Amino acid sequence: MSFNYSKLLGRIVERYGTQYNFAQAMGMSEHSLSGKLNNKVPWKTTEIVKMTELLDLKTSDIPSYFFAK
Repeated sequence: MSFNYSKLLGRIVERYGTQYNFAQAMGMSEHSLSGKLNNKVPWKTTEIVKMTELLDLKTSDIPSYFFAK
């Protein structure tokens, strides 16, 4: 199943400037982040939790950022 991560990507760029900077904050490679944003690799629950903290999102925001079609 493919999800639309455009809203998530916008928030990443808004807060961190680049995917690379955000990947560093997440403790992952830019390649790993790209794979997840391009629906090639699924997100782990722990990654979603960490991302909501780093991006200053509410728990109620998770569906619109991670599960939009």
